[in-house]
Amino acid sequence: MINGTVAGLQAQIGIILCLPGNPNIEIKCIVDTGFEGFLTLPPAAIAKLGLTYVTRINANLADNSNIATDVYLATILWNGIERDVAVLAMGRRPLIGTALLQDYHLSIDFHEGGKVLVDAISLS
Repeated sequence: MINGTVAGLQAQIGIILCLPGNPNIEIKCIVDTGFEGFLTLPPAAIAKLGLTYVTRINANLADNSNIATDVYLATILWNGIERDVAVLAMGRRPLIGTALLQDYHLSIDFHEGGKVLVDAISLS
């Protein structure tokens, strides 16, 4: 189970990034159920972390506009398991998308300091 909290009416979860040759770091990310990818990080954060560049794509935004954005690869600890995920270099706040939440249950108590719980769904 993954735990987070609500701050400023935003559900936040700490994501552990596994950085080769460096200690793991935790980044607070906002859960964005309108984002179908895995993660976004601000470009400056990606440069500081030294993530591996993968490709450039056109991302479709909420206002139906498209922007070109770079995609990087990151290894994260998700529910105690290392996963390689695509990270879009965009925005000013780290976001968690629904691709990372696939096969998980998301529960949010929407009040300041409320609980955010992400738990694996038993598919058997």
